[in-house]
Amino acid sequence: MLRFGYKASAEQFGPRELIDFAVRAERAGFDSVFVSDHLQPWRHTGGHAPAALPWLGALVASTERVLVGTSVLTPTFRYHPGVVAQAFATLGCLAPGRVILGIGSGEAMNEAPLGIEWPEGKERFARFKEAILLIQELWAGERVTFEGAHYRTENATIYDRPETPVPLYVAASGPAATRLAGRLGDGFICTSGKGRELYTETLLPALAEGAAKEGRTLDDLDLMIEVKVSFDTDRRRALEDTRFWGALALSSEEKTGVEDPVEMERLADALPIERTASRWIVSDDPEEHVERIWDYVGMGFRHLVFHAPGPDQARFIEQYQTHVLPRLRERAAALA
Repeated sequence: MLRFGYKASAEQFGPRELIDFAVRAERAGFDSVFVSDHLQPWRHTGGHAPAALPWLGALVASTERVLVGTSVLTPTFRYHPGVVAQAFATLGCLAPGRVILGIGSGEAMNEAPLGIEWPEGKERFARFKEAILLIQELWAGERVTFEGAHYRTENATIYDRPETPVPLYVAASGPAATRLAGRLGDGFICTSGKGRELYTETLLPALAEGAAKEGRTLDDLDLMIEVKVSFDTDRRRALEDTRFWGALALSSEEKTGVEDPVEMERLADALPIERTASRWIVSDDPEEHVERIWDYVGMGFRHLVFHAPGPDQARFIEQYQTHVLPRLRERAAALA
């Protein structure tokens, strides 16, 4: 089954606005709402960073149908994995069958400002794997004593757990973490706008390899991709909307060591519009827009969460409801 979700852009809007947009998205027919969990946004001017955990509590109280979750939260530095396990168990009790925990290994801009010494990739990966195992043990057992290299618990119990387990989705952009997602996750999260070969020749084969180690296939996982879309019947507006998110177009080399949203904003604003738009599907033609989105379905992704960059999210939701979602639903029905 194909699902089409809405990304609540926490780096761009305050918590009350985000709730309003999420409720609109549910009414417009989106299947899910995901939110990122940043301590600091990608840019200082006009930036926001509401905390995901309390916000998700408000979201499940404000909606009735949509799946909700994080895309993504880091359970290794700002949060102890046990706190994450408890929080999402509680959310699962509040909205049974509607909550997803999406996690990733993190970014320095969210951790270093709190005085956390940002480690090398090998340690981050080890912490991430250990955090996943601990969360799953806490969800499954009682009186959990866990002795890891980075985390430990002694007779810990999550007392309030939902009857319907909370799925755990692992975000990854490289083969090692993707294999981990295949082994330990219920779902996989990645982002769009990169070369097709990354998905078809690196990530999806690594995911299948990891799943096979546990006797599973890709059909046993929810393959989710956050699709960067800028759709508007006014093409120039669709193009200009991408400026706020120029940081996404910066190369890894350009962003390395940048932990301050003021500096990230400066680097992003220096880019020409052609580069800021390079990570997005920019279009004013619904048929062409859907065709480009469908490339990801062709690769095997089954849960597409749409992230729009513009300041008028109500306009985006309305235009997607009118021009894009019906076409996607039609194609999905034909595929089924």
